[in-house]
Amino acid sequence: MQDFIQKITQSTPSWLFNHGIKIVAIIIIAHIIRKFAGIFIEKLTRKLIVADHFLNKEAEKKREDTLIRIFSTSLGIFIWILAFLMILQEVGFAIGPLLAAAGIVGLAFGFGGQYLIRDLISGLFIIMENQYRIGDVVCFDGTCGLVEDISLRMTTLRDLDGTVHHIPHGEIKKVSNLSKLFARVNLNIGVSYGSNLEQVISVVNKIGQELAEDSAWKSYIIKPPQFLRVDDFGESAIIIKILGETKPLKQWDVTGELRKRIKIAFDKEGIEIPFPQRVVHQAKS
Repeated sequence: MQDFIQKITQSTPSWLFNHGIKIVAIIIIAHIIRKFAGIFIEKLTRKLIVADHFLNKEAEKKREDTLIRIFSTSLGIFIWILAFLMILQEVGFAIGPLLAAAGIVGLAFGFGGQYLIRDLISGLFIIMENQYRIGDVVCFDGTCGLVEDISLRMTTLRDLDGTVHHIPHGEIKKVSNLSKLFARVNLNIGVSYGSNLEQVISVVNKIGQELAEDSAWKSYIIKPPQFLRVDDFGESAIIIKILGETKPLKQWDVTGELRKRIKIAFDKEGIEIPFPQRVVHQAKS
């Protein structure tokens, strides 16, 4: 026993001098690399990410911070795993069999988690490209709603009925953002064939201009709703198209107010909005 203790005592200083210093150096170097890599990632991300002019500074910073956190965390995990393997090698463990076992486990995980990985990669690109963000109204292959939450794996939508949809990013094939940068008033209205089109156009343009100058609505409107063209000849009406531009998410409010004002103005001007009518003839007995 004394010989064993003496052997350990004699070999410990040598081991600490040869391997202990290397282990400490590995930890220090890994920490330094991790720290400076985080600073580099932050500067690179803030420089390379294209700013969305619609976003305010706070929203843009949140998007950049999300990307920085994702990149920094991933790189940090990789650095510390590499440092851990180097320390194991210094301690005397054979890392070859360990790497082989890790490869087998990773292969099994790859087969079982391929959909998860697909969701994560798709989510990363959605965030990087700023396709949509929390508060936007979007449609995914027919499923539409307000974006309530975005993670790397899925997006949470709430539709007008209050139903919440959880959609994995890997399942999203097409994204239609209804509230990015600006939105449009796109309204079709029918007027009778007997109407004076020049009068109709004048009334519609006047209503759109007045709406855009109204103090309650002008902050929502980018371009006043105006007559665009005669869109179609219907069975009982001439269909005209009205187009304008609004702030995101305000197109439905502005369009509703526009419909109300058009109806009131048409009634005053004697412009008829046709509706289907059916005449029923009762046979005499």
